[in-house]
Amino acid sequence: MKRFLRTREFNLIVFIALLMVVVTLRSPGFIGGDNIQRIINDTSILIIVAIGQFFVILAGGIDLSVGSIIAFSGMATGMLNQYYPGLPVGLVLLIGVLIGLILGMINGAIVAFGKVPPIITTLGTMSVFRGFTFVLSKGQWVTAHEMTQSYMDLPHGDFLGITNLIWWALLVSMATYYFSRYTRTGREVYAIGGNKTAARFVGVKEEKINFSIFSISGLLCGLAGVMWTARYAAAVNETATGFELQTVAACVLGGVSIAGGSGAIPGVILGALFLGIINNALPVINLSPFFQMFIQGFVVLTAMFTNTLMDKRNQKLLLNRRRQ
Repeated sequence: MKRFLRTREFNLIVFIALLMVVVTLRSPGFIGGDNIQRIINDTSILIIVAIGQFFVILAGGIDLSVGSIIAFSGMATGMLNQYYPGLPVGLVLLIGVLIGLILGMINGAIVAFGKVPPIITTLGTMSVFRGFTFVLSKGQWVTAHEMTQSYMDLPHGDFLGITNLIWWALLVSMATYYFSRYTRTGREVYAIGGNKTAARFVGVKEEKINFSIFSISGLLCGLAGVMWTARYAAAVNETATGFELQTVAACVLGGVSIAGGSGAIPGVILGALFLGIINNALPVINLSPFFQMFIQGFVVLTAMFTNTLMDKRNQKLLLNRRRQ
């Protein structure tokens, strides 16, 4: 119990609780059950994509192409649903996920086998995949009246009073948590991010890990692309522009070290929820959009500064223990 009280996850839970109390004093309905579910629902896509980003950062990389993969997957499935409305919605969802997986595998192959740094690779594919989206759609949108109701119901339906989108985020969270904690490959991702040289000496294949993590990120972006398009009932070329910054922010807020090797999925989920609460809380207290951007940026910078201090503190404690 004492160990948990010292974790970043616990500190983030405290910050979230304090933030909700402060906002509730200004707007009593904010903490209501319906509004809490709405906030979680609004944050579910961010949680899904941030988990994919988590694995990439954990291995010491970064994926700047997540927004473009979301856009291309969403546009492709939106157009597929438009031109082939009789196609089973489950198959359309599967195709969207596979498209994201393929784009993620392209990133992974370039990083793993082409030996191109992740930030350079994904900076390039970010523009390439976004360009593919415009080429595919010819600059056009797919709007609500061109989509089937079953497609738009993908994220909006509910089970046990909880929306499908939240269930998808919960399923992804549980599956990836198990993968990161209880599988060999999951532990090897930590090893590569912590110390690549040492990991190679014990037999960890860096190429396999890099290919795998970018594939996971792409797969989750493909799922998010379908859910995004269906939820907002529109496939737009500019979908998820800048979304990669929010996923990185969710990871950093959740205690994931930007240098790799440290972090956990529960922290990423809490980081995403913290951003979601801020995004929903600031308009409630009638702050201008410009001030909202300032606060969001300030929170991210503060989190990065805090994480850096805690990393240095942990390294110092570890060094002292070794000396003793």
